Amino acid sequence: MTVHFIGAGPGAPDLITVRGLNLIRRCPVVLYAGSLVPREVVAEAPAGAEVVDTAPLHLDQIIAIMQRAHAEGKAVARVHSGDPSVYGAIAEQMRRLDALSIPYDVCPGVPAFAAAAAELCQELTLPDVAQTVILTRTAVRSSAMPNDETLATLGKSGGTLAIHLSINNLKHVVDELTPLYGADCPVVIVYRATWPDQQILRGRLSDIRAQVKAAGITRTALILVGRVFDQDGAFTDSRLYAADHTHVLRPAAAD
Repeated sequence: MTVHFIGAGPGAPDLITVRGLNLIRRCPVVLYAGSLVPREVVAEAPAGAEVVDTAPLHLDQIIAIMQRAHAEGKAVARVHSGDPSVYGAIAEQMRRLDALSIPYDVCPGVPAFAAAAAELCQELTLPDVAQTVILTRTAVRSSAMPNDETLATLGKSGGTLAIHLSINNLKHVVDELTPLYGADCPVVIVYRATWPDQQILRGRLSDIRAQVKAAGITRTALILVGRVFDQDGAFTDSRLYAADHTHVLRPAAAD
């Protein structure tokens, strides 16, 4: 019996991985975070499976279900939104399972920032513009941020920022980043990426708060900040496919 931590992807049921879907199909116990994972994602659980929405449960209650399933010899599909490695809250579950000698593994999923970029048809890294993507968040009601992981520090890189769990802290985001990126820096808000009610707002640090307020977005939104979102196409072609760029699979032509 194994607990399988499964990344469900950003929301669209067909964006779960084949491996993740196959695990759900064969597990007699399926736990999913219903506030962030659509019911359709776990709809292919086997007939008679115990399917539990863990949104109203606390950690001890979730572990108790896993422990009971283990005692009954039943594998568990523990389905989380996005990719479990990013704000997945799986580390504390695995720590509990280690203490109980219950085996587990992890199946990756499509993370929200990648899904948002796909919906935008946008690269988050562009030559001569940004070659770094920083995934971060700010502290609102969740865990405090480590001292050196402030936006004022991270923003000094000038890279593309994907700021999670912070739409209710947008004033702070704007205040911290405007001196570093400039008031005219592009910002994209992606609400519930790939869900049927997805919304995309494009603006600048100077006006994005007004747009978000007008749209009534208060949760489940990703904040993307960076010059890669300028729409004028002013960036250098990658050297990867340049005619004069040679490598082992594309050697230089013989004279």
